[in-house]
Amino acid sequence: MTMTLPFSPTRPVAPLAGPTLSPSVNAWVAEMRDLLQPDEVHWCSGTAAEFDQLTKQMVREGSLIRLNPEWRPNSFLARSDPRDVARSEESTFICSRRPEDAGVTNNWRAPATMKAKLTELFRGSMRGRTMYVVPFSMGPLGSSLSKLGVQITDSPYAVISMQIMTRMGAEAVRQLGPDTEWVAALHSVGSPLVDDAGVRREDVAWPCSDTKYIAHFPETREIWSYGSGYGGNSLLGKKCFALRIASVIARDEGWLAEHMLIIKATSPEGVTRHLAAAFPSACGKTNFAMLQPTLPGWKVETIGDDIAWLRPDDDGRLRAINPERGFFGVAPGTGEATNPTAVATIWGNTIFTNVALAEDGDVWWEGLTDRAPKGLVDWEGNPWTAGEPATAAHPNGRFTVPAEQCPSIADEWNDPKGVVIDAILFGGRRATNIPLVCEATDWEHGVFLGATLASEQTAAAEGHVGTLRYDPFAMLPFCGYDMGDYWQHWLQMGERLGEHAPRIFQVNWFRKGADGSFLWPGYGENSRVLDWIMRRLNGEVGTVASPAGGLPKRAEFALAGLDLPTAAWDELFRIDPAAWLRESEQTAEFFDRVGATVPKALRLRLTLLRWDLVSRL
Repeated sequence: MTMTLPFSPTRPVAPLAGPTLSPSVNAWVAEMRDLLQPDEVHWCSGTAAEFDQLTKQMVREGSLIRLNPEWRPNSFLARSDPRDVARSEESTFICSRRPEDAGVTNNWRAPATMKAKLTELFRGSMRGRTMYVVPFSMGPLGSSLSKLGVQITDSPYAVISMQIMTRMGAEAVRQLGPDTEWVAALHSVGSPLVDDAGVRREDVAWPCSDTKYIAHFPETREIWSYGSGYGGNSLLGKKCFALRIASVIARDEGWLAEHMLIIKATSPEGVTRHLAAAFPSACGKTNFAMLQPTLPGWKVETIGDDIAWLRPDDDGRLRAINPERGFFGVAPGTGEATNPTAVATIWGNTIFTNVALAEDGDVWWEGLTDRAPKGLVDWEGNPWTAGEPATAAHPNGRFTVPAEQCPSIADEWNDPKGVVIDAILFGGRRATNIPLVCEATDWEHGVFLGATLASEQTAAAEGHVGTLRYDPFAMLPFCGYDMGDYWQHWLQMGERLGEHAPRIFQVNWFRKGADGSFLWPGYGENSRVLDWIMRRLNGEVGTVASPAGGLPKRAEFALAGLDLPTAAWDELFRIDPAAWLRESEQTAEFFDRVGATVPKALRLRLTLLRWDLVSRL
């Protein structure tokens, strides 16, 4: 067995201990090496040379396709096994010591039981492979808002993706001192090249296993992921660490780890505000993170597109960082018409996964252009022509790209101090009921809006049309502990922040008229909603009271140049008491499902809302 050390440690360490000053890291790596039985151990440096070496190796082995450098310099296409194309939600577990700490919205297994099962799966799982040790920082290096982790993996795809998505390598190693807290993240694709009898077999382009587990151990700050090489199942700094484990750390330490974008908005008058926003999937999150305002003089800059860590500072204000270094975006639906900033971001230095390959060596997916180019090869490597029932790109096809390439990236995106958050937005995909924008009456009401965030079922395959799919705070798949306790933590954060608490708003770009068409144009026109929110923060405009919260006055809303009929405006903000009462029944059922930990304050909010609605009938 050999070990590759990318640089000499700053002080002597025991043989095979690795280049950290953390005895606990070195001991864990040695323990995992003995369990996993790899041919080699490689401590990742995070250098450009290492990235180049790994990608060349993967191209030679057939697990990456180098794209035409004239169109996408230093960019690659990966094709996963068709069995391994998305997050494995049914195989994702919170292994807290007590089942009630995981709550009813998470899958729970006893830690000892899960570790015993996984230990046998991991035993020898890296035979014939290289064990990569990936030290990384979530958040700017050295920031008091950041956290450190060490991932072990046998997937070069995971290594190069982690280099894009995190601050990975030698600089992170230097942060790991003898007393540094860190998260242990163990990953294997579960496909050893040497069996128990010592017989070696040929590798495949995308190794994985039919058996998949993603287990989180919140008390011991560990992640064990087995069997999948795809996305958040293998890039353990993302949802696993930055949300599921970090949400528990945040609860314990008094901060928030959230599934939120962060933007910097500057008005024509030069007033700058920072906003965080939670949107469930398919609700325009990336588009808003990279918003191109249609209102003259407005500027929106990107700080983060997916995850925010928010912590009170010494002055009592809520500061936020984007803990990630890159974007792991959904490709299908991303195009010049929908998100030109994202398209400009992925000009090069990008890893594409499960999208189509064009004759000229570039990539393509549905929504990138109006027409598909001829001669495409689909995400599974088969010839494809327009009009086929199957799509050329997998619906969950992805791009992984450094954040610093984004044309709208803000200077502050990498600031170790973070940015002060002035407002928090919640937004689901609602064809009915929820107005275009409303302001919470206070922090508690804002938590109620976040707790009841939902999208409507829109197809028979999803359930009954009109049925709400609740995704509180856009965190339903990502909260590492009981949802009711999570809401209580938010209420306590409001008490702690007091007068410095950000204002909370709810938005809905997707309300429809009687004919089924969208009432609001969305995309860049959402800057008009942002304009109203900013002017509310400045105290320049008022509100109209409603059961939903404070609504804008038409005369104070920036509608100039927008052909929006009065009837459409009225429908965007219409509150139908009978429809809201029916919806409140679903909310009560959802609260009952979460159980006894739902804060009394939120149940009271729901009761008061129903009384108000009944009085309006």
